[in-house]
Amino acid sequence: MTRVEFSVVIPTYNRPGQLRTCLVALAEQTFPSGGFEVIVVDDGGSVQLDSIVHPFRDQLKVHLLRQVNAGPATARNRGAASASGIYVAFTDDDCLPDVHWLESFDRKFTEVPRCLLGGSTVNTRTDNHFAEASQHLIAYLYHYYGSDGSRTAFFASNNMAMPLDVFHEIGGFDTSFPFAAGEDREFCDRWHAEGQPSAYVRDAVVYHEHDLDFSGFVRQHFTYGRGAYHFHQARRRREGGSFTVEPPSFYTGLVGYPLNVGRKGRAWLQSGLLVLSQIANASGFFWERFRAARSRHGG
Repeated sequence: MTRVEFSVVIPTYNRPGQLRTCLVALAEQTFPSGGFEVIVVDDGGSVQLDSIVHPFRDQLKVHLLRQVNAGPATARNRGAASASGIYVAFTDDDCLPDVHWLESFDRKFTEVPRCLLGGSTVNTRTDNHFAEASQHLIAYLYHYYGSDGSRTAFFASNNMAMPLDVFHEIGGFDTSFPFAAGEDREFCDRWHAEGQPSAYVRDAVVYHEHDLDFSGFVRQHFTYGRGAYHFHQARRRREGGSFTVEPPSFYTGLVGYPLNVGRKGRAWLQSGLLVLSQIANASGFFWERFRAARSRHGG
């Protein structure tokens, strides 16, 4: 019997079409099919997923779990609690892991077995200005925090892997995060605070298929701002001290990032959208701060 090395956890909520495409990609992995399992966690969606998941049981060791809607952090922890692999890998239902995804992680784990690994994410909606701007933001964060491994502090939860036992030792994802924003940042921050190493695996690629329009883009970054508030609160509870923000060079570097790497003719548009993203982010942060203060005072 082939030993299960990887447990791949996918939280999902009412996106059956995207989930099916994600499972197709996992079924095409070059890593031996018997060497990994897939755990789909339905986060209280209204769409029944049995007809989506069950057809893959001839190709994958796939399990479907259900929970009352509680957010992706809780869903990931639920999947990890049922995992039997040596390593746990996370992706999202709107992502297509490259055929060599698990193989690339496995190769790196042979070098650094007790490490948090993060892969690269490729936006497939290259003609969608808003999706491209969001991708620039993630790429900049990886660049800023040192994707060479020297001081990596952040990997997105749609493409990360780590030893399952260490994941449990540090407490998994913080379930006080009610939405998909900030919980991966907090997890990475806590991972490094525990003295655990991390490394970037460029060849571990997932393709992100997420269409965005103007309102969706603003809403996404507003939500990221709300998540940022919860991140700073969690860090203060753990470490104490006062709230700090990134230096001005972080924001100037972010706005200028598309001008360095983007396509000519679109770079200025992308820079403008990143300015908008930070306005939405700040608005979400202070909105969540206001809500928390009102709640503490019984408002």
